[in-house]
Amino acid sequence: MRTLRHPEGLDLELGGRLERLDIAYHTYGCLNERRDNVVWVCHALTANSDVADWWPHTVEEGAFLDPAKWFVVCANIIGSHYGSTGPLHENPLTGEPYYADFPAITIRDMVAAHRILAAALGIGRIHALVGSSVGGFQATEWAVEEPERFGRLILIATGAKASPWAIAIDETQRMAIKADATWGERRPDAAMAGLAAARAVGLLTYRGSEGYNLTQADREELPEVRRACSYQQYQGEKLCRRYNAYSYVSILDAFDTHDVGRGRGGQDRMLRRIECPAMVIGITTDIIFTPVEMRRLAGMMPGAVYREIDSPFGHDGFLVEHAQLNSILIPFINSNTHDNERH
Repeated sequence: MRTLRHPEGLDLELGGRLERLDIAYHTYGCLNERRDNVVWVCHALTANSDVADWWPHTVEEGAFLDPAKWFVVCANIIGSHYGSTGPLHENPLTGEPYYADFPAITIRDMVAAHRILAAALGIGRIHALVGSSVGGFQATEWAVEEPERFGRLILIATGAKASPWAIAIDETQRMAIKADATWGERRPDAAMAGLAAARAVGLLTYRGSEGYNLTQADREELPEVRRACSYQQYQGEKLCRRYNAYSYVSILDAFDTHDVGRGRGGQDRMLRRIECPAMVIGITTDIIFTPVEMRRLAGMMPGAVYREIDSPFGHDGFLVEHAQLNSILIPFINSNTHDNERH
């Protein structure tokens, strides 16, 4: 991991300011002489800039993010726990960490940081922009801001606007965190019990009933501890070992701001600006971004086609079904043209 310190800070969309802006990032492969082999990946909620770590079998030889062919870049989003400026960073104005005082950020602010990093790395045109889930929010936003910059757009299990259903999921998680009596305390491990509960709520929506019923069935009729219960406890504790509640809430809040048409004349108008070849991928059992919604998203972009991953693992299918993902994306990312037929 490397870190860019941007000396000018960042003015935020909702009126705040980050006086000190650090952007953590990873790169894989080499930028070629023509500087035309950049693939930029935008990561999801609690992931980091190390794509090879959280997206198995995608950043390797023969995969769609093959580092022998592409110069792959991923920036950790601001507000996160993994190196970019976030709630646990020091506020230069106070000399103490921000914690709950971290200013409100939006998806557009995250994209502003991406653009700063791209400029610092000397990256102009980007061959392909890739985003899944909240990463897809960033990718869609960036694509409507600079449609001429991208040769390809890949959107996986995401949307052009945060839906009321997705916002309700976020609010339920925030309620769990803020019900923890330690929320607001100025320490990095505040609201850990609330964070664990929030993660358990989130997992229900990431996997859905089919995924749970397939993997968490009890092996005996009346166990002392139900397998599904221990799984929820484990996943909550696992997140608490690697994350913090203030970053989690900050990013959930940013999630809810997402709307590429906000203040710009609506989604339809803005999505029509994306004329590059685009691949929109839905997942059969995703209950956050349903296949119906993903097909609709594809239909709103002039150069988009729709494909679907068949998976019992819901929204998390994009992290699991790497073989299907590679089979769909390798021809698309490598081709000069693509079939505009809608499916």
